Amino acid sequence: MSQPQWLTWAQSLQSIAQAGLTYAQNPFDLERYAALRDLAAEIVAHQAEVDPTQMHEIFLHEAGYPTPKVDVRGVVIQDGQILLVKELSDGGWTLPGGWVDVNEPPSRAVEREVWEESGYQVRAARLLALYDRNLHGHPAHIFHIYKLFFLCELTGGAPADSIETAGASFFSPQALPPLSLGRTTPEEIERMFVLHQNPAWPTDFD
Repeated sequence: MSQPQWLTWAQSLQSIAQAGLTYAQNPFDLERYAALRDLAAEIVAHQAEVDPTQMHEIFLHEAGYPTPKVDVRGVVIQDGQILLVKELSDGGWTLPGGWVDVNEPPSRAVEREVWEESGYQVRAARLLALYDRNLHGHPAHIFHIYKLFFLCELTGGAPADSIETAGASFFSPQALPPLSLGRTTPEEIERMFVLHQNPAWPTDFD
């Protein structure tokens, strides 16, 4: 599964427009960059068959110099099994995690996300991988995303549901449940087990 070329083009157009709206001074240039932003929204809305107004609103609220968004995932492995949570949004299972908040260190973010989504308390111990989401088999996403996978040590807590999840369980790599592929792929889970078993290896990165 790879990102369609039209989405890569639309992301590039949106990025150019956002940067131009951030730094341009000439009012005519600002009008052109706004038109370019609207064109990117129209392309995405048409190709993805979504509401054009919604896409315009999403792009309208993006400001400042465009950079990839940061997603963190907690890798908790106990007795050869890995912790997954069940997403309410699509019913698939995933490594617990989510967006990093502003002014939040990534290690603190992953500890918070694991606790919020699974009920378990953890300590981030090692950065296993830093991946470009576009290169690892995920379904297409409107924004460019970097994914950080942290090996986390279990320190307490108990499985619990959250406003975003309905279940937290440990699974063996041979018996994974249906995954939320927008968040976690089987190949990523397989790689996390390999990295966990080789603590002297450096961090994976794209």
